[in-house]
Amino acid sequence: MSKAFTKESDQDGEDDDSPSLPALPQGTRNYMTPAGYARLRAEFMQLLDVERPKIVEIVSWAAKNGDRSENGDYLYGKKRLREIDRRLRFLTKRLDIAEVVDPSAHHGSDQIFFGATVTYANAKGEERTITIKGIDESDSLAGEVSWVSPIARTLLKTREGDELQLVTPVGVEPIEVVEVRYPKPAAD
Repeated sequence: MSKAFTKESDQDGEDDDSPSLPALPQGTRNYMTPAGYARLRAEFMQLLDVERPKIVEIVSWAAKNGDRSENGDYLYGKKRLREIDRRLRFLTKRLDIAEVVDPSAHHGSDQIFFGATVTYANAKGEERTITIKGIDESDSLAGEVSWVSPIARTLLKTREGDELQLVTPVGVEPIEVVEVRYPKPAAD
């Protein structure tokens, strides 16, 4: 069927996922640190309790002003409302399937699990430090990688001192795990 003959509501489900976040691999869990879960939950509540009601009020006011086809406040407000609703649906799905894992449970361990901060060295002796986090919370600029990334999958379940073969786009690179750290458990 041609897109010209579909209602806008029929297309809503097609772009629920934000293009800035990768899709979860089929059959995997959505692991998150407690801080990452709290950050997504706070964004959800901000959109739901603050931004959405404000935009609904603007759209309602603009609708009362007459001709909607040339009313910028109305048109922009409706567009922003769709964006907020799309993000809310995405966050709802991600938070519903989230599995919160506290990395401090492994404090003192030298084996690499979710939430570990790992320092590794390549064959040239160049060291790099990364933290393995959830798909929705990793930030490569801050040295955080998703647990499904190639480097994280190579490192998971290995220990300090292990020598590994990292598959990269330019070939296989030997690396060695130098250090493994976890955050300290919160004091009760």
